[in-house]
Amino acid sequence: MEEITEKVNNISIDDSTQKRNRIQVSNTKKPLFFYVNLAKRYMQQYAEVELSALGMAISTVVTITEILKNNGFAVEKKIATSTVDIRDDSRSRPVQKAKIEILLGKSDNFDALMAAAAEEKAAHEAEEQS
Repeated sequence: MEEITEKVNNISIDDSTQKRNRIQVSNTKKPLFFYVNLAKRYMQQYAEVELSALGMAISTVVTITEILKNNGFAVEKKIATSTVDIRDDSRSRPVQKAKIEILLGKSDNFDALMAAAAEEKAAHEAEEQS
């Protein structure tokens, strides 16, 4: 099972077919709030972000989505689930993995929340320097 997980984590996708505003989430490579902050940056840049995950990382995508929604940063636009066949060299047949894709858009008060967070950060940094 670990070998399959390793192969899924090492899948490379041609950049020309990959969406610019898609984040492929792994539950082993980066901490949760790395993805939360990255999603905020993508929404600033593209107005929406697509979070995508396979297998065990699905719960991480759902958690990221709920954090962004509950804090007022994002609104859910679309959720799609499917299964994908993952080739495993040690087995003769492909293994099916669950997949989720969640499309999030900026909330109406996204820009105000981001501005307030930036002000708070600047005030905290100024306080540390004095």
